[in-house]
Amino acid sequence: MLELSGVRYQPATAARPVLEEVSLQHGRGRLGLVAGRSGGGKTTLLEVIAGLAEADGGTIRWNGERLSARQRRWLCGLVFQFPERHFLGLTVGQELRLGQRRLDGDRLQQVLELVGLEGLTHRQPPEQLSGGQQRRLALAVQLLRDPPVLLLDEPTAGLDWAVRAEVVQLLAALAQQRAVLVVTHEPELFAAVDSTTWQLQQGRLTLQSAVTPPGAAA
Repeated sequence: MLELSGVRYQPATAARPVLEEVSLQHGRGRLGLVAGRSGGGKTTLLEVIAGLAEADGGTIRWNGERLSARQRRWLCGLVFQFPERHFLGLTVGQELRLGQRRLDGDRLQQVLELVGLEGLTHRQPPEQLSGGQQRRLALAVQLLRDPPVLLLDEPTAGLDWAVRAEVVQLLAALAQQRAVLVVTHEPELFAAVDSTTWQLQQGRLTLQSAVTPPGAAA
């Protein structure tokens, strides 16, 4: 269980906190969605959770244990909104193997099949992939690390409708095995899956809804 309690973050250049007394609890079993306007602090929230930014106050715990920023960097896998800006490998194969001293071939194939990239040529440069393929590649890189917490920043933005639906279903499946928290300005896209939605507005997070679609397991 991921627990945030009274988390506050205010950059030195900001006149007011970007995050103010933010609290939430989220575990596996259903998607967690954080909705809100652009520039409202959603990406910052993910960066604080992932240990890429240090909160000014409050606590972040995993299964009851308070974690430092360094510990959270190991705990969390973060997929950015524009993953192509963060690719380091010259080829798809190099990108998949970053940080993996010994990568089992069966494990690699399993993850690629899971994200729908099983037929991808590993010698292809990541920048030549479509937007949807780049999102899936970035997700595969994180899944190979097998993080207990998966954080995604606007994973459906800029994708066509068919690809969006596929991404939503993939994330819902992943949420059965780990805590998955998604930042989105389009929470309606996730209406067909089991989810909990928070609204981030003026630095404060409020629970908006918890939805179990008809036919889904309670």
